[in-house]
Amino acid sequence: MVESLLYRENNVTAFRIWALCLLPALVSVASPAAAAEIRDFDQITFRRAQAEGRPILIDVHAWWCPVCLSQSGKIKRIVKSPAYDKLLILRVNYDKQKPVWKSFGVSKQATLIGFNHNREVSRLAYVTNEDRIRALLEQTVR
Repeated sequence: MVESLLYRENNVTAFRIWALCLLPALVSVASPAAAAEIRDFDQITFRRAQAEGRPILIDVHAWWCPVCLSQSGKIKRIVKSPAYDKLLILRVNYDKQKPVWKSFGVSKQATLIGFNHNREVSRLAYVTNEDRIRALLEQTVR
């Protein structure tokens, strides 16, 4: 009898350990990922997204720029909402893609440009205010 209870208790303990190990995997599957797609800029992807009528955010970014880092964190937090599931964020490397950012009329890093239906709808440069970034994103997906 005692042996049977110990066996059952060990099985319950083993099940609890198994369940605790499995829980993070279940949570990660059930948790929504960022709704927007974030990619490095390339002309083909940009043109294809325009042809599909997708809203696009051009993010002129430099790895060494503290304003860019601040913007990036705020953008990632905002676009987790399902409202941004069609948004494509294309990150332009300020140091390596000068002809690209120049073609958008950009003069410095930390510039965000929203496109909707193939036209520019909003632009911010060197802004970290979350409400202004959110407003730009909302205009972009409208």
